[in-house]
Amino acid sequence: MQSIQANGYPIHFNEKAYEALNLHLKENKYSNLFILVDSNTNESCLPNLLPLLETDLNIEIIEFEAGESNKNIETCVQIWNVLTELGADRKTLIINLGGGVVTDLGGFIASTFKRGIDFINIPTTLLAMVDASVGGKNGVDLGNLKNQIGVINVPSLVLIDTQYLETLSQNEMRSGLAEMLKHGLIYDKKYWEQFLDLKAIDFADFDQLIYRSVEIKNEIVTQDPTEKNIRKSLNFGHTLGHAIESYFLENENKTTLLHGEAIAVGMILESYIALHKNLISKAEYHQIKASLKSIYETIIFEDNDIEPILDLLIHDKKNEYGTIQFALIEGIGKIKINQSVENELILNAFEDYKS
Repeated sequence: MQSIQANGYPIHFNEKAYEALNLHLKENKYSNLFILVDSNTNESCLPNLLPLLETDLNIEIIEFEAGESNKNIETCVQIWNVLTELGADRKTLIINLGGGVVTDLGGFIASTFKRGIDFINIPTTLLAMVDASVGGKNGVDLGNLKNQIGVINVPSLVLIDTQYLETLSQNEMRSGLAEMLKHGLIYDKKYWEQFLDLKAIDFADFDQLIYRSVEIKNEIVTQDPTEKNIRKSLNFGHTLGHAIESYFLENENKTTLLHGEAIAVGMILESYIALHKNLISKAEYHQIKASLKSIYETIIFEDNDIEPILDLLIHDKKNEYGTIQFALIEGIGKIKINQSVENELILNAFEDYKS
């Protein structure tokens, strides 16, 4: 597959990825190389990467415990200290090998260590390939609030090797699929329609679907790197989805949701809102709801869950001047940003989701 030129860095795929990586290592005089992994990728992915590296650099592996609960400033402090103790300097390179938690966290650590050092993202989950590792957003959670602390800073390279997907569970694959579905809903109706019958998809061609998803995100981000306008479209499903994800993460009586599971709920809820703001038709809404519910299990919301979820909306990063802002689809394949929504309509969306 042809490489994609993003805003300030290239995205390389499969075999070409390692050719580009080794050329980059050869052309840049780095002092040393650190590879950041979590406990999952250290075991499942690192053994595949190391033999492909052609370098005489000293390589240090830094591992942290897997999971969204570790995507916080405390983990960053620990890793900054390790980097310091092991002699990292301004000419150090960090490779982030993992899912969205690793690439978000690693990118933030590299962007802030000694006022910024080079980093490369090698995403190992579908979610990270089509979303987290592309676009330059790096950051950590603040308590249960998603991605509250961070920077926009691009990597030197993004390398997508779809063979890493063989290490994932079906649930993790479904989680990543949610972002691909979102890309179709907000930007490319024909792309969305390719997923309407999952049984008909030839997964031998799944790399091409991933490629198109990366293209869509890159096309949007290139137009608006700092999220002042069209990049806000990528937040479809995330305003409510992030609040739901945060609530289930902090509540010990709830089973923690994968990111894509929460975003799938958010897309259904926000499509209902779009319907009642006359932005989409009933047929479009029912197609979206039926399609997503056929892929993702229905999440149970008790009556006492809704108010704390709404309270979490106040902390959403997209809010401006104290007003909650939604990105809502305007027909499948188009988007309308900066939409205010009253609480009653949100409550009605939750009621409809249960049916």
